[in-house]
Amino acid sequence: MRTATIQRKTTETAVEVEINIDGTGKYDVQTGVGFFDHMLDQLSRHSLVDIKIRAKGDLHVDDHHTVEDTGIALGQALAQALSDKRGIRRYGECHLPMDDAQIRCALDLSARPFLICNLDLPTQKIGQFDTELVREFFQAFATHGGITLHIDQLHGFNSHHIVEAAFKAVARALRDAVETDPRKDSDIPSTKGSL
Repeated sequence: MRTATIQRKTTETAVEVEINIDGTGKYDVQTGVGFFDHMLDQLSRHSLVDIKIRAKGDLHVDDHHTVEDTGIALGQALAQALSDKRGIRRYGECHLPMDDAQIRCALDLSARPFLICNLDLPTQKIGQFDTELVREFFQAFATHGGITLHIDQLHGFNSHHIVEAAFKAVARALRDAVETDPRKDSDIPSTKGSL
């Protein structure tokens, strides 16, 4: 079973993440940040990775620490569940439309974290959610998950649609990357012999 549980506790947050890569997209997410929960639900549903998250943070300050630390813990859980990455496809990509928004995502589970996040969000808030936290989440997730992650906005004028399309595109690309390659199901997907 490709599963992991991560507990992260700081003076600012307490986050527990459980994932099952070989799931069906079941989600049970409670971070105290409504829009963010909705996006994490999308990430689970469209990647088919079962995700359970419980996060308690210093929301009286703002949502930043909760969002970032959730990204850290989720990335750590993904890396732990993938172990040596034997047999995975490694790469994934998705070109996803959602109404006015069109997002392209490409990722590599390379253990070489890097983020390119070209999202032009026309508003500073979606409801009470600070849109600058989208990048913060993906930066933390990519860094601690060992993911080279590229997210590019091709079109879009509605911030909600742009962000939701980005989460869904990352989810679909992740789904492809973590799948077992039936032609190489016992090999490390690298000429180096390790990732």
